[in-house]
Amino acid sequence: MATRTLEDALGVRFHDRAVLQEALSHSSYANEHPQEGKANERLEFLGDALLGLVVAQELYRRLPDLDEGSLTDLRSQVVRGETLATVARRMGLGQHLLLGQGEAASGGRDRDSNLAGVLEAVAGAALVDRGYGEARRFVLRALAPELRRAGRAGVPQDPKSRLQETLQRRGTGAPRYEVLRTEGSGHRPEFRVQAVVDGRVLGTGRGRRKVDAERQAAREALAALAQHPER
Repeated sequence: MATRTLEDALGVRFHDRAVLQEALSHSSYANEHPQEGKANERLEFLGDALLGLVVAQELYRRLPDLDEGSLTDLRSQVVRGETLATVARRMGLGQHLLLGQGEAASGGRDRDSNLAGVLEAVAGAALVDRGYGEARRFVLRALAPELRRAGRAGVPQDPKSRLQETLQRRGTGAPRYEVLRTEGSGHRPEFRVQAVVDGRVLGTGRGRRKVDAERQAAREALAALAQHPER
């Protein structure tokens, strides 16, 4: 782990670098190297809460005319797993992830759930090691492009609503969202969901929250309908 290079990319100097190492340690690595310390799941839990709070505060400050429901929708867009994985890639976090051999061999270094998780864990580590002020500054730097876009674009229409409206115009049945399976640990599950319309699967999605998986499935369904209008 090139600690100084990573700290430069993060913009955070850790007093206790063992906390940073824990943030980078996937459960597969911790299982194979128990002497190296704990997995990052507890820090993920903390970072998830921190990201939600900081983003909520910033949207509240930037968008004084939006109501609670609209702010909630925008926050969900900014902190969803897909977005956080993009941010983690931009910061180069994947190359610093500590993975078990099997997880690394199966593409775990570029897996959305791992990347979103390590970003959350690093945020949690910054909170533990440097306190709320420094951790908040880290989150605002990391998510600056996403927060700017959220402020400019306003509230994007939920893909589930768009799919519902599209199907109503076509005179077909309402979409049904079915959970195919749930993976991951108990407090950090990943859902796999399919969007079914009149018995046909039009899209699938993954997400750390069921609603995020449903939205991704709805986006796939909309893309399929746009490509094949006769479906």
